[in-house]
Amino acid sequence: MAVKIRLARRGRKKMPIYDIVVADAKSPRDGRFIEKLGQYNPHTTPASINLKADRALYWLQVGAQPTDTTRKILSVNGVMIKKHLQIGVTKGAITQEQADAKFEAWSNEKAELRAKKIAKLAGDKNSQKIAALDIERKKKEEKEAAVLKAEQALIDAANQAEAAQKASEESAAVETEVEAEVVAEETPSVEEVAAPEATTEVTEASEEAPAAE
Repeated sequence: MAVKIRLARRGRKKMPIYDIVVADAKSPRDGRFIEKLGQYNPHTTPASINLKADRALYWLQVGAQPTDTTRKILSVNGVMIKKHLQIGVTKGAITQEQADAKFEAWSNEKAELRAKKIAKLAGDKNSQKIAALDIERKKKEEKEAAVLKAEQALIDAANQAEAAQKASEESAAVETEVEAEVVAEETPSVEEVAAPEATTEVTEASEEAPAAE
């Protein structure tokens, strides 16, 4: 029976989590499996992997074939290099102590690199957070400036309207005053008009009366 080490999907929709399983090569992807070796979650940063390395190594040694994705997962966790070292021990190329020392040195180096990567990702994430906060702050300031500008425009428009109305009222008052003065100048007084008529009547009466004999 051909055996594969592969991923079996589970989890919520659009948020899958994968089990690392040993299964018959002919069984469906998410069907029955022989043994569960661990779990792979790609949604964390970096991706989290829980793996039974010894059992994975056992299945590799008895001929199980990993898929491309699971091969990368096994390689990251040192299972593939451990298999390579154990082949060297079996063939007598190196001793078990040498193989263990090489694997320990490799593990320490990978752990150091992983710690640096996590620190870098954390720094990048912090930088992205700061940049996002700066963008949000700038947007808020621009929005507040736009609101203040709109309010100032309304105030200026109201002031202009008030000034125009005041100027119009003052102009109307001046025109009314000028018209009143003109009318007053053009209209003669009663005494100025009546006095000449009276004089004329007296004169005419004097001329018509005969001289006394």
